[in-house]
Amino acid sequence: MSIKVILDTDIGSDIDDAVCLAYLLAQPRCELLGITTVTGEVNERARLASALCKAARKTVPIYPGVDQPLLIAQRQPHAPQAAALGAWAHDTDFPQAEAIEFLRRTIRQNPGEITLLGIGPMTNIALLFAIDPQIPKLLKSLVMMVGMFTNQISGVGPLEWNALCDPHAIAMIYQQSVTVHRSVGLDVTCQVTMDSHQVRQRFQTKILKPVLEFAEVWFKERDVITFHDPLAATTIFDDEICQFQRGTVQIELSSERLLGFTHLTPDDKGQHEVALKVQPQRFFDHYFSVIEQFS
Repeated sequence: MSIKVILDTDIGSDIDDAVCLAYLLAQPRCELLGITTVTGEVNERARLASALCKAARKTVPIYPGVDQPLLIAQRQPHAPQAAALGAWAHDTDFPQAEAIEFLRRTIRQNPGEITLLGIGPMTNIALLFAIDPQIPKLLKSLVMMVGMFTNQISGVGPLEWNALCDPHAIAMIYQQSVTVHRSVGLDVTCQVTMDSHQVRQRFQTKILKPVLEFAEVWFKERDVITFHDPLAATTIFDDEICQFQRGTVQIELSSERLLGFTHLTPDDKGQHEVALKVQPQRFFDHYFSVIEQFS
């Protein structure tokens, strides 16, 4: 049975967004209803998303969203992977200032059916919830790659980039009640990594070839891909990849040093669902089985 998904992404900064979008395009159970982009250079990010959709031979509506955080200064002004777009066909003309309305309209037209997957700063989603307060209850689920909820990995955290880029947005979102309100945090995603040599070997399928070119921009400054966003996406289709804990998440907004810190209070009746553990091999088997079966 297919699952209706809308992707909200900052594709073009960390390479994992492109790795995630490739998975959604290849996933036979994913009915991708649309893509919205967020944070600096939203039109460049839309172009990158378009290139992957064209490589997959799929037509997906793409809407550039909000390019500035709600209250703080911009931490992510550019989409550096756009420099690798040259050889890849992509659209250049996108609807302007319509992303929030697209989200609102599409969710209202499909009540209780859509999973909203947020894998960038959460500005678009926070504004959507503020403009139409009924939207959270009309979603099937909200899945976010955001936060840091345990101390499982030494040297990782305590702050996560998506939360750090717009902490007020995620604070607004966690105050809303959604049927399934799922977070996959940095402490879990950092357990699924692949070095550049492995990436160049495995990213040879049709849908991953443009991703590999975008990754070469990423590899100029580091030698590893961490599958943050793809891990969050795969939990939509295989909920045994990660183990989850229910509870209540609160966001630190008063301390400048810890602005955006995510604190989980475990509670079996809590409205939030947070990933605590991952099965890395199950994730990789699932991800590449979907990618390699796509033609």
